[in-house]
Amino acid sequence: MVTTTDTRRRRADRARQVADLLRRQIVQGQFAHGQLPLEAALAREFDTSRNTVREALDLLREEGLVERCPGVGTTVAAEKYPHGLHRLLGLAETLHEHGQVTNQVRTMSLIEPPAAVSHRLGLPAGEPVVYLERLRSLNGLPLSLDLTYLVRDVGEPLFDADLAHNDIFVLLEGIAGQPLGMAELTVEAVNADTHTAAALGAPRGAALLMVERLTHLSDGRPVDLEFIRFRGDRLTMRGHLRRAPGTGTDPEIPGEEQAWH
Repeated sequence: MVTTTDTRRRRADRARQVADLLRRQIVQGQFAHGQLPLEAALAREFDTSRNTVREALDLLREEGLVERCPGVGTTVAAEKYPHGLHRLLGLAETLHEHGQVTNQVRTMSLIEPPAAVSHRLGLPAGEPVVYLERLRSLNGLPLSLDLTYLVRDVGEPLFDADLAHNDIFVLLEGIAGQPLGMAELTVEAVNADTHTAAALGAPRGAALLMVERLTHLSDGRPVDLEFIRFRGDRLTMRGHLRRAPGTGTDPEIPGEEQAWH
């Protein structure tokens, strides 16, 4: 026996499925002039009911991705920008096709770091580092709040650099005289605290993408530890992953792991 509750749950499940597919199409810019098809057309496309489509669009509206106006229909309210995870690039390098990235330096100083930072950067206890906090915007809209710890010999020259219009990665390579090599990366979802929400122009408690990244020079030396909070409604993370031969059949080899770089 199918109950009303079962029917509603199945419709809610289906609405999430439709919302996931529409979200990807929106992010990829597949709708001309930002106008989504009518509910009836979407219902035919996804072989579902108009009520299910309406619930899916409501989910996207709650995310701030679309607007729904009587007589106008459903339109894209905000653009999400793709941030690749398969190459080690600065933000301006990553988003150069989408506009201009500018950086507001909020804090920059030489500090004695917490022990956890010294450990990650491979420094002896008490050795100073350069601490840098930047608000980064794309086309004038706040996109991320970056907290960065830099080893002193490559960080101090940045006091005289143009940080407003340059990625730190590009500057670091010039200072160090060698390219960057690899980075260890962690991505998780966090809620915006009061300070971060105000800086990013987002509601308190809004969903953010939190990226922790430890970047090494090509010789393997760690030089840059960052904690980056991205507005989740303005950025989407993308990467390419390959399944290693024998995965799923061979026991895990100690010391080997796959990661996004």
